[in-house]
Amino acid sequence: MRARRRRGGVSGSAPRPALLGLYHRALPAGGDGGGVAGARMAAPRAVLLLSGKRKSGKDFVAEELRGRLGPDVCAVLRLSGPLKEQYAKEHGLDFQRLLDASAYKETFRQDMIRWGEEKRRADPGFFCRAAVEGAVQPVWVVSDTRRLSDVEWFRDVYGDVVQTVRVVATEETRKRRNWVFVAGVDDAESECGLDQGVSFDFVITNDGDELSLDQQLETLLQALHSRL
Repeated sequence: MRARRRRGGVSGSAPRPALLGLYHRALPAGGDGGGVAGARMAAPRAVLLLSGKRKSGKDFVAEELRGRLGPDVCAVLRLSGPLKEQYAKEHGLDFQRLLDASAYKETFRQDMIRWGEEKRRADPGFFCRAAVEGAVQPVWVVSDTRRLSDVEWFRDVYGDVVQTVRVVATEETRKRRNWVFVAGVDDAESECGLDQGVSFDFVITNDGDELSLDQQLETLLQALHSRL
């Protein structure tokens, strides 16, 4: 169920003016900030690293935040995007089908995890660098942070603008969203890498209570606004 929106919803309402102004100030002089060069010049004012178990609703929360802030202010970045694109190229697969929540993706999930771990061991920042390339908005929401190495990379590169956000849901809620435990997936580092070792700045409970989720997101946005 979608969270009830106050002040700046996804459908048809304008992004918050104060935050929209930050976007224009963040852009490099003499251009629109597009491309890799723009990304290097326009450092983010805030980076939210979302993590959580499968079917906890990380993508949903990320899209809610972008909807409330507006796409000119907030970019949703996915570490899995570059991973899946490179994996598809090397294995001759359909990249677009790997992006959706389909049986096609699930068929290759375990091997993608293994392949991704090999890439990270060789270069821990490989997928992080690829994910942020070209992002020029002042607020970045990374919707699928999974490992301590991901958190460490962002903190090393972007420092105090980084905030960690844990999205949680009960097993009963996740099962209602068609979650089923899969050995080699739900007990792998990709699902358990942040179960310990991180003191989260925010915890968002996403069990289907629209009012509660709305209030939690507003609290997060108020804290974000104070940092900007």
